[in-house]
Parts: sequence; structure tokens; C-alpha cells
Amino acid sequence: MSVSEIPANTRPLEGPAPKLKAPAGATDCHIHLYLPGYEAQPGGPRIPELATVADYRRFQKWLCLDRVIVTQPNAYQLDNRALLDALTQLGTDTARGIAAVAPDTPIDELRDWHEKGVRGARIMNLPGGAVTHADMLAVERRIRPLGWHLMVQFNGQYLDDYLDGLRRIEGDYIIDHIGKFMPPVPASDRRVDEILRLLDRGNVWFKICAGYEASQTGGPDYADIGAIAKRVIDHAPERIIWGSNWPHVGVPREQYPDDTEQLDVLLDWAPEALHRQILVDNPANLYGF
Repeated sequence: MSVSEIPANTRPLEGPAPKLKAPAGATDCHIHLYLPGYEAQPGGPRIPELATVADYRRFQKWLCLDRVIVTQPNAYQLDNRALLDALTQLGTDTARGIAAVAPDTPIDELRDWHEKGVRGARIMNLPGGAVTHADMLAVERRIRPLGWHLMVQFNGQYLDDYLDGLRRIEGDYIIDHIGKFMPPVPASDRRVDEILRLLDRGNVWFKICAGYEASQTGGPDYADIGAIAKRVIDHAPERIIWGSNWPHVGVPREQYPDDTEQLDVLLDWAPEALHRQILVDNPANLYGF
């Protein structure tokens, strides 16, 4: 089946509203889009279903979100055309993008992407990633003149393998998916201690996103992952951002999570006084809204 024949995301984007009322300017800092006419590339996973800008707009309205960061899917590898198409459709007033950048991507090309709303480069150290830790520092040097940041994902169980490189990053970067400890570790684990030390360096952000991918206790509160999130939020609330990870294609369809739960975890994980900071102020500072 070609990508043009893959059915679009057909899950109902309706139902009870989230319990958390998102403030004006709330930003979803992690989604993926799969557009008609763009094929999966060698080395990446297949595209299980389309997820278009129109689909996301319905989801965005349901959760009362105003801004969005579109992350390059692993399926497209280094082919960022669908990402750039999506950003053109969404508009730079309310959308930004994270691209897959190679160490030799021409700087003129990066400048063109910047005009379209790209503000970061994805480093993915899990299977299917287009650009990994091996090229992380070279990519960081490449994007530094543009003021972009890195979005870095890894299994936190193996944080020791990445610490040296992370400490050497000079620009800003995001630790993605709550550190993605698979399986989860206690919040008192020494590797969580190391994440707090990284945050103390002043150039690190921590994304609350996709706890369902690693949690063994499950929703609605994802208590095992939530314990880690709570400790990090308490330590550095000014460095926390949130993302929905919509449309959740990293897990089988039968395991897709409740979308409202992904926002409502903040009711348990963060004091109400921090909700605006996490959903509006911090992403505005990072992405220039």
C-alpha cells in the first residue's frame, strides 16, 4: 500500500474535554504529521496511517491548544519535505518545527528552513532514528549560528553512555520524553540525579511527553513515570515543556492512549501555579513565540 492509500487518522477527536483548562497560548511541543504524497524512507519505520494538518487542527481545538511544535518523524529520516509542507500549512505565527539535520546539511538550506519555522534538530538514539548521538555534536555546531536547539531522545537506562556528549553541548537542548526510562526507575535513581545536574548547567530543557510509552503502571496518572516527572518539575520548573506526542503511532493502535490523559497528567505532576509556565511561558521562551 502506498502512502497515498493509507487511511487518515480516523480516531474520534471528540468526547469529554480535558479536566485541565489550557491557558491562552498553550503549546503542544511534540507532535508528528504524516501527509499524503510523502513516502517513508529507507532505514525508518513504515507509516501506519496518515495524520494531516486538518486532523491535528481538530485535536488541537479539542484540547484547547494554540501553538504547536512539529517533530520530524523517524519514518521520513532525512527527508524533511513533509515537515516543511506542514509548517507552511500551519503558519509561523503559531507553529515551529524540529528537523532531521545531517552534519553536512548546507547552511543555506538551514536558513531556508528557519524562515519556514524550523528551530531545532532531532537526535534520536532509539531504533529508526535518522541522526544519532554519533553525529550530535557536529549537528549542534552546524545549527548553532541559527540559534537552534537539539531535541535528544534516548533510553534513560543508558544515560551513562550519553553523559559526556550531553555535557559538551554548548547550545540549548531538550531531554525528550521524560528521559524515557525503559523500564522506569525510582525517582531517587542516580541517573535522575544526573539529569538534575544537567539542568543546573542552564542550557537544558526537559519535556513532559509520552509517559505511556515507558510506563508499566499505566494511565491515567502513569505513577512510575510521574514520580520522575514530579522530581524534575520541582527542581527546575522554568525548564519544563509539555507535548502530546499525537498521533501516538509509536505504539500499536490498540495501545493508543487517552488523549486527554496526556494533558491532565499535569494536574497531578505539577502545581496549578506552574501550568501556565509549562504550557505557555517556557515554550514561548524556547521557540520565540
